[in-house]
Amino acid sequence: MFYDYFADTSNNWDQASDDTASTDYYADAYRIIINVTNYEAWANPGNKSFSDTSIEVDATKNSGPDDNDFGVICRYSNVDQFYYAIISSDGYYAIMKMTDNGSESIGAGSMLESDKIIQGATTNHIRFDCVGSTLTLYINRYLVDQQIDIDYTSGNVGLIAGTFETPGTDILFDNFIVYKP
Repeated sequence: MFYDYFADTSNNWDQASDDTASTDYYADAYRIIINVTNYEAWANPGNKSFSDTSIEVDATKNSGPDDNDFGVICRYSNVDQFYYAIISSDGYYAIMKMTDNGSESIGAGSMLESDKIIQGATTNHIRFDCVGSTLTLYINRYLVDQQIDIDYTSGNVGLIAGTFETPGTDILFDNFIVYKP
């Protein structure tokens, strides 16, 4: 359905930069940097729309705090309507959705710990399946969470990264693949 190895800009991912964050191509990868606390930035490729998808990406902590978050977006309609699956470099994960009221965790209520996440400045493989009302997160090929939500049925895909108490999250994404499950 769609893939990007970020060797060029032909897929038209968002390229933006201000005092809070930057999203841009970088050294055959896609990079999101967050410069402030308690902030999330994301990026989408061009004008695409999918319904049922499996999305995979390799995500590497380039620098910054381990207390971060980064992951994959599905069914993005606008800034207040999408699902996303995130992990952190200190070993936590969550399946989330963005609404008019901001970010909401689906299921657990907060990020949960997993020993399937390789901690620190390293690469983790993230897969997020958005099929019907079922949202499934795999980390390094292990199924770690599955939730049900019926609110969003289609939209764009994307990448997301964020900070908590410490600024400086710097994540590199590569080998982004979207396919029909």
